[in-house]
Amino acid sequence: MSERWAPPVFDKEKILKYDRPGPRYTSYPTAPYFHEGFGAAAYAAEVDRTNALENPAPLSLYFHLPFCRSVCYFCGCNVTFTKDRTLGDVYVDHVLLEMDALASRMKPGRKVVQIHWGGGTPTFIPAPTLRRLWEGIRARFDLAPGAEVGVELDPRAVTEEHLVLFREAGFNRISMGIQDYDPEVQKAVHRIQPQEMTEGILRRCRDLGFESINVDLIYGLPYQTTARFAQTVDKIIASGPDRIAVFNFAYLPDLIGHQRAIPKEAMPSPAEKLSILEMVVEKFTGAGYVYIGMDHFAKPGDELCVALKERTLYRNFQGYTTKAGCDLYGVGVTSIGQVGRCYAQNRKELKAYQDAVHGGGLAVFRGVALSDDDVMRRDVITRLMCHFVLYKAEIEREYGIGFDATFGEALRELAPMQADGLVSLHDDRIEVRPLGRLLVRNIAMPFDAYLRRGGEAKRFSRTV
Repeated sequence: MSERWAPPVFDKEKILKYDRPGPRYTSYPTAPYFHEGFGAAAYAAEVDRTNALENPAPLSLYFHLPFCRSVCYFCGCNVTFTKDRTLGDVYVDHVLLEMDALASRMKPGRKVVQIHWGGGTPTFIPAPTLRRLWEGIRARFDLAPGAEVGVELDPRAVTEEHLVLFREAGFNRISMGIQDYDPEVQKAVHRIQPQEMTEGILRRCRDLGFESINVDLIYGLPYQTTARFAQTVDKIIASGPDRIAVFNFAYLPDLIGHQRAIPKEAMPSPAEKLSILEMVVEKFTGAGYVYIGMDHFAKPGDELCVALKERTLYRNFQGYTTKAGCDLYGVGVTSIGQVGRCYAQNRKELKAYQDAVHGGGLAVFRGVALSDDDVMRRDVITRLMCHFVLYKAEIEREYGIGFDATFGEALRELAPMQADGLVSLHDDRIEVRPLGRLLVRNIAMPFDAYLRRGGEAKRFSRTV
């Protein structure tokens, strides 16, 4: 096995040495550098520019459906908590208006290759309303044959009517939040979700023939220990999902008010969290899953594994994806789009979003236009994050630069990481070693020009 595809190696001393706040690089520049000087007009201009190209990129569509019945204390998403399921009907009306504004600017025949519904809890909205949303999408956009179409499920809110709708509509990817099966942990984070309920939905999704079933776990939650979380991991392995994401819980009670309901003394220590992560990696890779990067694992035949080995894997606000090179239209409250040379975020408050859509169709309130330097550095960071190797000549040809001269300061910052076994620096390439795979954010950070300005570390989660 090539060292590049080997499972991560644990060296607790080295990992603790490099564990510090840093970006997750779902974008570059990262979200703290979005600003309100970039608004709806600037976004519309970039949408128009990219649609005027002779061969515009294929499209990816993300829809944020923000409603949840109750708060999960670990959650950092933009969510509207309500018991009123009729709110979804009014919300879909506004999403259709936003889609009208985007579709009217599209070049005829432009294909959509990826759609994802996230939240919130998409299945909080009744199935007939979601059917109306789906029909609205199909009426406005041209789906490519074999398009990837996914939705996030909450087993506590999904119904048989939802599942049948998704299958009939052509959804082929299901993502389900589990977090932890331990009853004490579930009670502490205010998300009671019995194993029997979750596994029943998993089985039903298999019976209906969804191509890919993905589950999300979280480590570092209150009352978790290595031994207790190992029981959940074993149960997940037994159920055999196609992809698994295991996210590091960022405990930020000063920034996220509802996290104050979690008793601080219940939180696992940094050493315990690291032991939990080590157990997670060993168990999933030992069961045959491939470590894709950061938080993600997939079965060897999965598209993510193929893309990793072929160096076509990519990252955006939905995490790892095989759909590199797409323009991403973010639709709905707080959604973020990545179009051409810009990022654009919709208004975060539900009423403000709806008012903006009524006023002009687009609800962007902040974003950033990318400079030539931004585009180049984004490419460098993406290759390291997604491929674990970067060939200097490819960057030199693409951007007309001398790599070592342009990135001399970054290479000097990487030298201590090479001495510590995280990375190998060669004349022709930079290669992430197994010890560095868990610290790939640290390896990418020297190429981030914005971090050199300082003062933003508090906005980022820790790298491990």
